[in-house]
Amino acid sequence: MNNTSRRNFLKTGAAAALLPLQTRTTFGVSENDKAVLRPDALREGDVIGLITPASPPFEGNRTEIEARLNLESLGFNVKFAKNVLKKRGYLAGTVQERVSDIHEMFADPEVKAIMAIRGGYGSAQLLPHLDYKLIKKNPKIFVGYSDVTSLLLGIHKKTGLVTFHGPMATSTFTDYTKKYFLDTLGKTEPVGLINSAQFSSGANPIDLVWSYNKGIGEGRLIGGNSTLLQTTIGTPYEFNTEDAILFIEDIGEEPYDLDRMLNHFKQAGKFDKCRGVFFDRLDSAKPADYKPAFNSSLSVEEIIEDVFKDFDFPVCVGFSIGHIKDKPTLPLGIKTRLDADKGQISILEAAVK
Repeated sequence: MNNTSRRNFLKTGAAAALLPLQTRTTFGVSENDKAVLRPDALREGDVIGLITPASPPFEGNRTEIEARLNLESLGFNVKFAKNVLKKRGYLAGTVQERVSDIHEMFADPEVKAIMAIRGGYGSAQLLPHLDYKLIKKNPKIFVGYSDVTSLLLGIHKKTGLVTFHGPMATSTFTDYTKKYFLDTLGKTEPVGLINSAQFSSGANPIDLVWSYNKGIGEGRLIGGNSTLLQTTIGTPYEFNTEDAILFIEDIGEEPYDLDRMLNHFKQAGKFDKCRGVFFDRLDSAKPADYKPAFNSSLSVEEIIEDVFKDFDFPVCVGFSIGHIKDKPTLPLGIKTRLDADKGQISILEAAVK
């Protein structure tokens, strides 16, 4: 996802994702058959399958080289899906082509993990056409963020598979990103405390985590990009926040966008049974070029206070997640602790087996 507001896409691309295709097939999984499903741990030398479920790379050959070098430097081999360089406007091929790549990667016994090469737009279009029985029968690590939030949420909702909010294959793999990628996906014990990444200014990141509601909350982790979280509401892929720690990140939205989305979540009851909420640094949530659409603007802090004043669970802002170089790999569905007194997140269970 780039810094451009996603509003126009929500009026066109997201709506198109709900239209039926002539070739559409329905694959169902019982609501009572979705216990948390952990994929196998990732080992050195394993093959990671690479897909483009959203937008195409702008420079295909260069992107393939970058993705390969990133993952080979971590000790893994890569396998590109056959349609990764397809283009259809802002999409990486047709719905059928992108779905086919996902199905082939889950069915391929050589592939141990699946990663998106990049985000962009259009992942939500794929959700009605995925074979969730196939995915559940072949549980594998599935990693991405930004627009790929749709797939993380949909696959987790329909199968119980732990999915991972983490780097794309072309992300910047800093030492921080590498550590949590390897620890979360490669170790069969809990990752524990996730230290927040340092700011370029050298400031202690803990000092810059803002806690609106103090206290400690524990629950299973769910979340992702706020725009994509919002688009699941009212669909079969709607995220469940009961007894959950919810995390939210976004980029390029003005304060009124954040206000609208958070109030939608509130009115939809998404905070009613939460155990805690934490945000990324929200440093891009500001009036565009400091030229707001209105003569004045609420600040991020004022919006957070307005939305969460009626709740008593812990709420924190300022973690290094999402559209930032230093990002941890966060496992959806795994028990997590949010300590708003200390401004800390801890993963309490193993995410892989």
